Amino acid sequence: MSSQPTQLPPFLQAGDTIGIVAPARKVSEEEMQPAIQWLTKEGFQVLQGEHLYADNNQFAGYDSERAKDFQSMLDNPEVKAILCARGGYGSVRIIDRLDFSKFMQQPKWICGFSDITVFHSHVHRHCHIATLHSTLAINIPQNTPAANNSFLSTLRGKPLTFSGPSHPLDHPGEATAEIIGGNLSMLYSLLGSNSDIDTEGKILFIEDLDEYLYHIDRMMMNLKRNGKLENLAGLVIGAMSDMHDNTIPFGKTAEEIVAEHCANYDYPVGFGFPAGHIKDNRTFIMGGKARLEVHDTNSVLTYDIQ
Repeated sequence: MSSQPTQLPPFLQAGDTIGIVAPARKVSEEEMQPAIQWLTKEGFQVLQGEHLYADNNQFAGYDSERAKDFQSMLDNPEVKAILCARGGYGSVRIIDRLDFSKFMQQPKWICGFSDITVFHSHVHRHCHIATLHSTLAINIPQNTPAANNSFLSTLRGKPLTFSGPSHPLDHPGEATAEIIGGNLSMLYSLLGSNSDIDTEGKILFIEDLDEYLYHIDRMMMNLKRNGKLENLAGLVIGAMSDMHDNTIPFGKTAEEIVAEHCANYDYPVGFGFPAGHIKDNRTFIMGGKARLEVHDTNSVLTYDIQ
């Protein structure tokens, strides 16, 4: 995999167009209206995908329809950012249908999280263009004001700094590197595929939702055995939400499992960052250069967006 530096797409100005597409689970028009109204109020034009409200069982239409909508947004020079409607499952079914050649000539922000990790990972590997690990359109009405402001501020190119209290499992240290990653389950599912990511010398970010603790261990073990944890510059852990256990307890929390698998490495590890399947889901620039500082009193992540 190439170590080519990542390019930041142009930041948005008033009047720019944001396209909304549903590459995975289906959505209704009613569910999208709050996001559309909010983005319009903030001064953006909103372009809805042709098949945004299509319905094929769980999916927002057939694979061909979802791919067509995403391709249309990638190729449209007027669209400056693509905001995914929701996650669930389905993005991996269309990723190999997409042609990113025009996107690479005219980069734009691809925004979302959870299942959208497929796009973050694929674009990071093949295009070397930054993406936004951010809210989905469907989450905007439930987000904290700080989460929504984080999304807007990032799109507009404002300075980004995240800080949080210290965590007992933190590993102190400092690192400056590109930050990559996303949903742990998705990263695990992409290992060995054409969308696998290069973690060498990077700050890896992970978060997850609704997993059994033994499966968190399985996924971390697989990342470790594939060399994805060995040569990191740092590790950032977001929300590990709504974890499950078996009748016979696994015996560790999700955070303790992650810490155990990184215990023999000397890079900084910071837990409890405000990103993931929580209402306070702040926006991270995937591929952006960041400074991670993990201290005894707090952890700070600062982006260099110059």
